[in-house]
Amino acid sequence: MKNILSFLSAFFILNLAVSCSTAKLNNQHYQREWMLVSFDGFTKEELVKNKAEINLTAPATDGKIRGTAMMGCNRMFFTSKFKSKNKVEFSGLGSTLMACQEMNLETEFTKVFEKMTRYEINGHFLTLYDDKGTQMQFIAADWD
Repeated sequence: MKNILSFLSAFFILNLAVSCSTAKLNNQHYQREWMLVSFDGFTKEELVKNKAEINLTAPATDGKIRGTAMMGCNRMFFTSKFKSKNKVEFSGLGSTLMACQEMNLETEFTKVFEKMTRYEINGHFLTLYDDKGTQMQFIAADWD
């Protein structure tokens, strides 16, 4: 009986460790820093010049991720929730209020970011989509 209890205890601990590491691996697909490389008529050079990026590395306790974005001179913040079946929800988008010389990218990004409802990850690319077909494509910042 003691051997059976030891075996069941070891089996439970092993399953728990595998489950936790699997959940962590799943988050690693999107829970990283992303550089914007394609968005609504902006050239890649404009996106790089403006240091357009989102950071999805700050987990919240409720399964959400606190994110930040940089689209020029203002810093943005938001909350995101990645769901099953490639669904995503962004909310609480806000930003600092500095007057930037060039604000087109920031203005357009702000208009559509919270409307993104789906995501797709292919290799090192994250693509966000809204219901109207608008998309944003990012590349993982840690990929070279």
